Amino acid sequence: MPHSPNADFDSLLPGRATAAGSTRRSALQMALGVGYAAAAAPVMAQTAIKTSDAGLTAGTIQYTVDGFQVSAYRAAPEGKANLPVILVIQEIFGVHDYIADTCRRLAKLGYLAIAPELFARQGDPRKYTEISQLQAELVSKVPDAQVMKDLDGALEWAAANGGDVSRAGITGFCWGGRITWLYAATGKVKAGVAWYGRLEGTAGSLQPKHPTDIAADLKAPVLGLYGGKDQGIPLDSVDVMKQDLQKAASAGNAAAGASSFHIYPDAGHAFHADYRPSYRKDAAEDGWKRMQDWFKAKGVA
Repeated sequence: MPHSPNADFDSLLPGRATAAGSTRRSALQMALGVGYAAAAAPVMAQTAIKTSDAGLTAGTIQYTVDGFQVSAYRAAPEGKANLPVILVIQEIFGVHDYIADTCRRLAKLGYLAIAPELFARQGDPRKYTEISQLQAELVSKVPDAQVMKDLDGALEWAAANGGDVSRAGITGFCWGGRITWLYAATGKVKAGVAWYGRLEGTAGSLQPKHPTDIAADLKAPVLGLYGGKDQGIPLDSVDVMKQDLQKAASAGNAAAGASSFHIYPDAGHAFHADYRPSYRKDAAEDGWKRMQDWFKAKGVA
């Protein structure tokens, strides 16, 4: 059964007070990866991981897509070239400190990691203090086609700046988990790892397809990491995706046949988000290892 387009955010709602309005701008005026989005509070400083940028080239870059300056946070081993590339796809909160730190963690492993700010044309997620309003006024207005183009642009930038895009992968969290599945159908990456991304939804003009709709179109295998206690993405949704992947595999789609899920029975939504109360250390660390092994096995490393 299809779920609400907001299903993967429902378990995050903290019921906080009013949100400030978003502002449209041609490009973000602040450095990405600094602090946390207001709507992401409360922040759990005692569990938030801080990865040093020592030995890395890290910070905000920009590239142009259809005349728009897309900002992105990138991290890579300093002075290295021909690096495998990982696209890191944000949650609904934008490219804040957690996403930047994830890029640095990947860079420490030898990747060029790049996280584009994919909402910038529609507004600034940092301006919101309430998740429901952030979703309704900004996130829901971001077209999938725009996101796909911006990710293409990120790979083009990486190719011109030390990246080997023949060894490209993608990983994303929550909103970014859904995008990971969709981008795996474009043929631009060799593998994907989707962390608790929504799998089903109602089709619309801006989001015409969801992962269950593109199982037969996958061109890169995806590892799905999901929580057994996720209130927004129930296991029956995962089962639907598994069935669709099996059908696609039976019809000859190798990427669908190679895709896989791992479920953490005691974890809920956003279990990798170390700065949030939802964080589950054991599941997050195991998922991180599985992600590394997946990329190595699929020729990304």
